Amino acid sequence: MRTVSLLPARGGSKGIPNKNIAPLNGKPLIHYAIQASLNSESQETWVSTDNDEIKRVSIECGAMVIDRPAEISKDYSQSEETLLHFCDNVDFDILVFIQPTSPLLESAYIDRGIQMMNEYDSVFSVYKEHWVPRWTKEVNPDGWDANNRPMRQQMDEKYVENGAFYITKKDNLLQSKLRYSGNIGVVEMPLYKSFQIDTEEDLVLIGNML
Repeated sequence: MRTVSLLPARGGSKGIPNKNIAPLNGKPLIHYAIQASLNSESQETWVSTDNDEIKRVSIECGAMVIDRPAEISKDYSQSEETLLHFCDNVDFDILVFIQPTSPLLESAYIDRGIQMMNEYDSVFSVYKEHWVPRWTKEVNPDGWDANNRPMRQQMDEKYVENGAFYITKKDNLLQSKLRYSGNIGVVEMPLYKSFQIDTEEDLVLIGNML
């Protein structure tokens, strides 16, 4: 089974200009996810981008690059569009879709997911969340009763997608057009490894954690 990784990294970031190559502790952000992939059991590491500077940086970091068409590089373009474009151009059996904004991702978690593909059709990374009281924007209890507030120990724990990576079989991706489908498993990561870079404040926070 041929396993390859893909990092979608378009150039038009709104929150942080050129976010995918923003400096983080002296290295471009995408460097960390590329290294996690290169050090994993994935056989190839690819970056899909529409941006020449991201392309240059990705190659310097050791990845191969596929040019992302402009029509699937818009603000509201879905990641699945990029995954399907990759399917049409690169030969593989299992795809590891890695978010370049996951600098705390380690290769061991990717390897665990790849190994699980003997049992599952798709796998994705999560962290475990204990129950906390959530409120709507109208300041109403969201899914619980303020007159009968449950204890945390009474409530089921839940898995939360951390967005670090998704693994799926090519056949499943082509049939479902989704990043996960069929028999789905999860790779649990600790919360402190699950942070994504979305804002300048995130860069400062994660920089202090690296």
